[in-house]
Amino acid sequence: MNHPDLDRMAAFMRRKILDVSFGCGLTAHLGGGLSMVDVMAVLYGRVLRLDPNNPRWEDRDRFILSKGHGVLGFYPALLAAGIISEEVFNTFQADGSDLIAHPVMNLDLGIESSNGSLGHGLSMAIGIALAARKKDKAFKTYVLLGDGECNEGAVWEAVMLAAQLGLDGLTAVIDHNKLQSDGESRDILQVRNMAARFAAFGWHAVDVDGHDIDALVAAFEAPAPAGLPRVLVAHTIKGKGVPFMENDNAWHHKRLTKADHEAALAALGETVAAEGAS
Repeated sequence: MNHPDLDRMAAFMRRKILDVSFGCGLTAHLGGGLSMVDVMAVLYGRVLRLDPNNPRWEDRDRFILSKGHGVLGFYPALLAAGIISEEVFNTFQADGSDLIAHPVMNLDLGIESSNGSLGHGLSMAIGIALAARKKDKAFKTYVLLGDGECNEGAVWEAVMLAAQLGLDGLTAVIDHNKLQSDGESRDILQVRNMAARFAAFGWHAVDVDGHDIDALVAAFEAPAPAGLPRVLVAHTIKGKGVPFMENDNAWHHKRLTKADHEAALAALGETVAAEGAS
């Protein structure tokens, strides 16, 4: 691997997902959080221009989590990047916490948007990218969507608008794990050839292995045509990293028991005893 630091960051994030899910004692969106970990490690470990000591830095790159239920892949990235503390992270789903089951805008914690109802994040990202252009700012805007979320008509209205506006400061990532809450995406509303569909609407579209760190870095850093928004269709596995969760949609939203937690840690090659050192 050419990016061992990012591999370590992704492994750290998966461990934290398991620990905080078990620690909260509630159901959580595990599968879709685990599927996006490698993408988030590359974004927060390499791609995004951020200042952990100044989350409100005006020239920071912006990240919008459109699939808001994917916070278990988001909060650990904020932790690993040094934007939120371990103390704050461990309040996940506790009474009065700022870190609940869907993101609530809090710029001091690096959370740029509130997202729960699906299909709205891309529209918000378009507004931010357009504002950057009008203000002559160099920051970039990134938004992560789920493939099931792309069933929403609002997504495709936004796709058309971004292309018409020529927003080359905008990058979308599709977490294409091919499962959604109610089952396999192909059985609910088939969206074949996702990259080709975006390209037909005027985007620069790239397919990428969403668990290959090197491929993700190359895709994010490859030059893109001027005047075109960009989308990376990241082919992922729901529950990635924990074999008994992988492609098992029961883990879309489920409580992690003590036995599950221990088995999942064992799958990662870790133990409960290591918890305090992680």
